Amino acid sequence: MQELSFRNDILPLKDKLFRLALRITFDRAEAEDIVQETLIRVWNKRDEWAQFGSVEAYCLTVAKNLAIDRSERKDAHTVEFTPDMEQLADASNPYDKLVNKERMALIHRLMNELPEKQRLIMQLRDVEGKSYKEIAVVLNLTEEQVKVNLFRARQKVKQKFIDTEGYGL
Repeated sequence: MQELSFRNDILPLKDKLFRLALRITFDRAEAEDIVQETLIRVWNKRDEWAQFGSVEAYCLTVAKNLAIDRSERKDAHTVEFTPDMEQLADASNPYDKLVNKERMALIHRLMNELPEKQRLIMQLRDVEGKSYKEIAVVLNLTEEQVKVNLFRARQKVKQKFIDTEGYGL
């Protein structure tokens, strides 16, 4: 197995860890703290890195567990994931930009209404680009459970999006 480097292999994961923590906690400061705590815990386990099947999966699992623990401790309320937290797609004119911004806000709102497991799976697959296997490892599920939950989450978001766009709400 190749030698792992904190700088080259672990540190580049910080953005993914932040997005995952933010998706769970809905609090930027809390998400930043979770990323720091995750990196500290991973560093403290540096002697065991060679034993991990995937250091990235381990990092995501640690971040997920920390975020869930902190959310439960704070008895966190769900807050909308605002569109300004992500880059919006480029548009050619102000009208297109406004339409894209409103659609992104609607999609984020619809994603936030999903049950936690579906929301996390959709975040990891559609935003982070993780494989079904990686998501299964991180969330301690089978690949089939991941696929089923992702399908249901996408269907719910799609149907609500179509309903909302169709009625102009």
